[in-house]
Amino acid sequence: MTTFISSHTVNFGKRILPIKMVEIFSAEDWETFIEEWLDLKKKNYVEIERLGGAGDKGRDVIAYINNKTLKNYQWECFQCKHYDKSLQPTQVYSEFAKILYYTFNKEFPIPKKYFFVAPKGCGTTLSKYLQEPETLKNKIIDNWDSYCKNTITNIPVVLDKDFLDYINKFDFSIFSKIHVKDIIEEHRSHPNHLTWFGGGLPERPKLNEGDIPASVQASETIYIKQLLLAYSSESKINFSNPEEIPSDANYLNHFKRSRINFHYAEQLRNFSRDSLPPETFNDFQNEIYAGIIDTVEENHENGYLKVKKVEEEAKRLQITANPLKDVSIVNDRSGICHQLVNNERIKWIDDEK
Repeated sequence: MTTFISSHTVNFGKRILPIKMVEIFSAEDWETFIEEWLDLKKKNYVEIERLGGAGDKGRDVIAYINNKTLKNYQWECFQCKHYDKSLQPTQVYSEFAKILYYTFNKEFPIPKKYFFVAPKGCGTTLSKYLQEPETLKNKIIDNWDSYCKNTITNIPVVLDKDFLDYINKFDFSIFSKIHVKDIIEEHRSHPNHLTWFGGGLPERPKLNEGDIPASVQASETIYIKQLLLAYSSESKINFSNPEEIPSDANYLNHFKRSRINFHYAEQLRNFSRDSLPPETFNDFQNEIYAGIIDTVEENHENGYLKVKKVEEEAKRLQITANPLKDVSIVNDRSGICHQLVNNERIKWIDDEK
């Protein structure tokens, strides 16, 4: 596959690897990042909810497997811990305790799975406990008074007979960990990945113009109708469909270029959607709009000359901040003009009667 060469193709200097970058995230950023990663798993969950903060009852990010309004809804918990060292048991005993206490009191169902996610991962001891549910249970009970009793509520939580029986019967195999490198790799497909880690946009594939449908598509009808009106306003011939444009007229060549450029702009929209936050392409389109609107609103001898003048202005615009500037080409500028017409933000001919 051939690609456009962008300024991001070659990176200067040593880049901080994502696996290291997450280590300098704030705790809040880390929770946001995990929430975004889970958004990519919507096929496994019906809803993702971030609760992190005071009163979360040991639930930072929740992934609901079914409707949370059901009495015994199913869910998975992703507990976000952001420390400068790998997690140790003493740092998370209270997190186990919260899940045990609040499920015992039926404030929410027992999660199907409970994962620790931390930039530095889980230390050797905690990892061992997570692999040995019986050991984990015993360690929590042994350390209850030191690390759990006074960390759940304002009132000390003691291990009375009923609660202790509940803990002894609890399935501690639900607790596990997820490797950060796997999370980062999966997050690559999220539109916000580059805003977290940089590294440049991926190569933009070249549009195969031969793949553009020969017939006008339903998604093109508005800007096509406006183009025909523009040609008619200069030629004084009423073109009701593209087939009526004479093959020896400049209009036909312009019409063909306009369709190609429109599809280039649509390809750029799709490229942006897959690689960048959703507002990026809208911002790019808005900059084109801001740059051409004065020309659109000027008086022109006819609609066709108006089209040409606006396209010319769009090609001259300098866009310096939007990241799409590094992968956009001149065809996109004209194509976005036709997108703006298709979105009915501008018109070539005001009176369509």
